[in-house]
Amino acid sequence: MTQTERLLYLIQYLLNENRELQPLEIPVKDMERKRLLRSLMNVRPPRPIYKEFSEVQGAYLKEELREKGTVSLADLSAKEPGIYLWQGDITRLSVDAIVNAANSALLGCFVPCHGCIDNAIHSAAGVELRLECSRIMERQKSKEPAGKAKITKAYHLPCRYVLHTVGPIIQGDLTNRDCDLLSDCYRSCLELAAEYHLKSIAFCCISTGEFHFPNEKAAEIAVHTVREYQKKNPDGMEVIFNVFKDRDYNIYQKLLG
Repeated sequence: MTQTERLLYLIQYLLNENRELQPLEIPVKDMERKRLLRSLMNVRPPRPIYKEFSEVQGAYLKEELREKGTVSLADLSAKEPGIYLWQGDITRLSVDAIVNAANSALLGCFVPCHGCIDNAIHSAAGVELRLECSRIMERQKSKEPAGKAKITKAYHLPCRYVLHTVGPIIQGDLTNRDCDLLSDCYRSCLELAAEYHLKSIAFCCISTGEFHFPNEKAAEIAVHTVREYQKKNPDGMEVIFNVFKDRDYNIYQKLLG
């Protein structure tokens, strides 16, 4: 199969799953087709998939990743011992774990092609990630509280695991409780990574997007929490602060080193 053939196969499979979507016309241009595929993956509920779909999806996402390129810890320079700063797409990072800023349902973002990191990670990992998250939530039988962390496989991402954490949602003035919960997110992820004997973890800017946590304060909490953890646990845990926007990059640049 060529990449275009894989793309068409995956689109047709997902359209055939849902009668309401079957009237949709498949675009002619590949970029529009890719957007449609991502949208179909985003709205798909957590249900089992056939082996053939999984294999084709795996080959498709592997080729997409090859075109984007991966970034490893060896490609980065430390800002401080054990702490790195990298600006770019977190789904390209080949590390032990990346952190997903999830919502309390922990099933990924269902809004087609939404710009949040939750959507980006689930789209690049494949539909299996939502299935595993669904199994976790079925066992838990309640929403995921803020400040905790869960771990899943990474599937078609270049990292080994995904750590899912729910940050505080800011409505009105920032409170001490909000700050404590955000610190808990970072600490919970680090502790869970240590339980699994992971040695490298990449954090996104938790809660600063859709959850409206002030960027500067969020970065201060993130850096302080990681530094304190590393002091108490000098076990060689390497931490990458991953940012996407120039604003966040400049904030972390001032805080580190």
